[in-house]
Amino acid sequence: MPTKTKRFLTAEVGVAELLKQTPPLHFSGKTKEDWQQWRRDFRRKIVQNLGPRPDPVPLEVEVLERVQMDGYMREKIIFNPDAFSSVPAYVLIPDGASAKDPRPAVFCAHGHGIGKDVLAGITEPDYQKQLAVALALQGFVTIVPDWRGFGERTDRDEWVRRPGRDGCNVAYMAYGYWGYQMLHLDICDAQRCLDYLQSRPEVDGSHFGCMGCSFGGTMTTYISALDKRIKAAVIVCYLSTVEDALDDRGRGNTCGSQFMFGLRRYGDIADVAGLIAPRHCMVQIGSKDDCFIEKDALKAYHHLEKIYKSAGASKNLVLDNFDGVHEIDLDPAIAFLKKHL
Repeated sequence: MPTKTKRFLTAEVGVAELLKQTPPLHFSGKTKEDWQQWRRDFRRKIVQNLGPRPDPVPLEVEVLERVQMDGYMREKIIFNPDAFSSVPAYVLIPDGASAKDPRPAVFCAHGHGIGKDVLAGITEPDYQKQLAVALALQGFVTIVPDWRGFGERTDRDEWVRRPGRDGCNVAYMAYGYWGYQMLHLDICDAQRCLDYLQSRPEVDGSHFGCMGCSFGGTMTTYISALDKRIKAAVIVCYLSTVEDALDDRGRGNTCGSQFMFGLRRYGDIADVAGLIAPRHCMVQIGSKDDCFIEKDALKAYHHLEKIYKSAGASKNLVLDNFDGVHEIDLDPAIAFLKKHL
């Protein structure tokens, strides 16, 4: 017999129905007390859903090379954040920085692509504008590591079974056998980078910033939300909604590295960014970005504004809605970091 019951055969169709049935439980308060209670509850849910963090081990940092560049020293280092991982990174130290003249530091989070090398000026510029170099030339100590699955940490094609499979997704599932999530592992790697920076005599450990575009924006959002050592964050071409990532336009715009388990049960991406409040935050939105589109990004930003307003920190949130594509708007970001670090 025919039935009027609707059927949901594919994940895409099922997710579309879930989006209709479960609107995001955004922050809905208005007062500072509302914000404080929400922040405690929401942060606890995020930490719980990120799953276990690996036990830290002594970093045992090894300096692999040291090259004097025009205006800064570039060091390549490697360290072990936990018992099953190694993190290669570049550290750029501006000329004149020393124990007597320590400088603020910026964690530079790379996006999808070839990894840390492009931010550190090893390869030709791309949408990320050689960020670590640009900031070092402005007097900041910068660090840029390879995330898991990128750069020197890229898994071989045979293990991932390329072509046709996303290395992020395979690594996410592989770590999942031990209960780990890629996003949390990358956050932990970033926090060990901050630990290392605090040990450097050239670094003013009370003035840390974080910045990145696209996947780098994802990492900037979560690192800054969860680590209070970050005093100023620049989220570039990432702030958006889960709905846009999963609907017809988004075409499943996510990956194993950016996936936050259970997020839509408790809020949305703007709520995660809201955990940065009341600290300083700039959001950059490209008017011609075809990955995280302007209309959706502005919708997310306006929700973030409500969180900052309730926290009594509206003046600490800045929007740079620039005329550009999926890329960093460098000059305003540098000015923002200079002002607040």
